Amino acid sequence: MKNHDWVLNGASCVVICIGLLSLFSAGTDQFYKQIIWIFLGGILFLIVSSLDYRIFSAHFFPALALYLVSVLGIVAVDLVGITVRGSERWIDTGLFLIEPVEPLKIALILILAKYFSVRNREVHKARNVIVPVIYFFIPAFLVFLQPDLGSLIVLFGIWLGMVIVAGTKIRHSFVIVLGGISLSVIAWLFFLYDYQKERIISFLNPSLDPLGSSYNAIQSVITVSSGGLWGKGLGQGTQSQLGFLPEATTDFIYAAIVEEMGIIVGCLIIVLFCVIVWRLCRIALRARSNFARIAVFGVALLIAIQAGFNIGMVVGILPITGLTLPLMSYGGSSMVTICVALGIAQSVHRNSYVEYEKTVIALE
Repeated sequence: MKNHDWVLNGASCVVICIGLLSLFSAGTDQFYKQIIWIFLGGILFLIVSSLDYRIFSAHFFPALALYLVSVLGIVAVDLVGITVRGSERWIDTGLFLIEPVEPLKIALILILAKYFSVRNREVHKARNVIVPVIYFFIPAFLVFLQPDLGSLIVLFGIWLGMVIVAGTKIRHSFVIVLGGISLSVIAWLFFLYDYQKERIISFLNPSLDPLGSSYNAIQSVITVSSGGLWGKGLGQGTQSQLGFLPEATTDFIYAAIVEEMGIIVGCLIIVLFCVIVWRLCRIALRARSNFARIAVFGVALLIAIQAGFNIGMVVGILPITGLTLPLMSYGGSSMVTICVALGIAQSVHRNSYVEYEKTVIALE
């Protein structure tokens, strides 16, 4: 672990600890369950970071297997999944709930990185964008049917960002974005549920239905603004502790943190996520292979998009999408997924660092 990026590790650990403090303040058994998930995620992080990432670049099967298992898991949700808050996203194993869309995010990153790294000299050709579209569209359609609009946004953001980073021509990217806008219009007209439309409409006009579709957004903004500079203190948040703030340990944990720990800690969290994304981009730019560069950029996109959308919806500048805050919100699937993704990035950093040292020694 001496070759790990310890700035990245340190920022991630601080974010996790702040999230644990908030869960402890909530006074539920979720705090103890989250410790178990963090422990499991930590073990997987160490295992993955100790592997040579070139296993995924040299062999297509690991990425494809994870992709197929994740897609089958989403299909299984339709058959045996349970419905929570109007969405059917989880599989109940008896001991815990699994959300198959979480490992799918890593699978999509790895399979796209593998595809583009093999065709890095021909990625500018239009035909080489067709297969990535298929890789994205199949799980995206299944996720849309659940419905899970938040995860769909993350998957699309990861896919589009990786397509651009891989070297696709600007006009091809423009066509892709235009196609995405067209599909969004079609989805609004024919496929979106009424409550999803109401969330978007209420975002544009929160006063339209303050006790209905706008309730979560309004309560979230009230919670954030009531914390002040230094917060009300752990366990003293009126909005989060008395139940006015919905999902105070998952989707809206950032609001609960700002209420009890203050705007200072809220700004610190944003800075920490910026540091995490910065270090990931740094690792990607210093990677020794095209696969590693694209894959780590995918991990940076995953964390940046999900954290950005979660904080954005909490403070009222983005519509409610049901996304959790990485490394902070309660939930095992999300925690383990992000830990594995960070493990992949550290594997790239470690192996790139070792190769760099060998090169320096050889030159000397």
